Amino acid sequence: MKWRLSLDRWVEKSMIKIVCLSIFIILLSVTGCNREQEQRQDTGEQSEVTGTIVAVGDSLTAGYGLDESDAYPALLENKLHAAGYKYRVINGGVSGETSSGTLSRLEWILTMEPDIVLLETGANDGLRGINPLLVEQNIGNILKILNDNDIVVLLAGMKMAWNLGPLYVSKFNGIYPKLAREFNVEYMPFFLEGVAMKSELNQTDGLHPNGRGYEKIAENIFPYVLDVIKKREEK
Repeated sequence: MKWRLSLDRWVEKSMIKIVCLSIFIILLSVTGCNREQEQRQDTGEQSEVTGTIVAVGDSLTAGYGLDESDAYPALLENKLHAAGYKYRVINGGVSGETSSGTLSRLEWILTMEPDIVLLETGANDGLRGINPLLVEQNIGNILKILNDNDIVVLLAGMKMAWNLGPLYVSKFNGIYPKLAREFNVEYMPFFLEGVAMKSELNQTDGLHPNGRGYEKIAENIFPYVLDVIKKREEK
């Protein structure tokens, strides 16, 4: 009888080990399948991206005072995806930056390997009364470097308030259309069209757009971005 009981215990223990091993194998298989599925999804998402857009600019691009998801680059990406354009839009805005600052960090921007750059810079230069000739030189150098790297550019124009004096304002406002012609880049005449000076579309400082203001900017810039995408895809 003892050997019988020992045999029964051995059989019982063996069956438990077999069941545990089977469960472990099943769990391992399920985990492996999930990982493969995740990898396929990640690869699929990456393969769907057809280009990279970097929005370069100052606080107006960065989304000063708001979450980055509320700034125009994120809203623009959503609009592009909804329209079937699988472009990634990177927010490359730095608050307080002048055109000199943008030029100095251009090498870093190039490391993002952009296919398209949306260039919005110069507002802080104008507010500080920086010589328009320097602003023009900086933006011209930026456009030349981007062109030399075969990057399609949308240049967003900026306009200064008349309280800076008609001579300064005239020279400053003339920078953008002049450079757009010179470098043959797509041109949006005024980045803050329909937003500037409207209290309901700006934060309490009166300078930076609020959420509704950025929705308007994204809406305004969208057709220009479609034009540069078409230009890039025809190259």
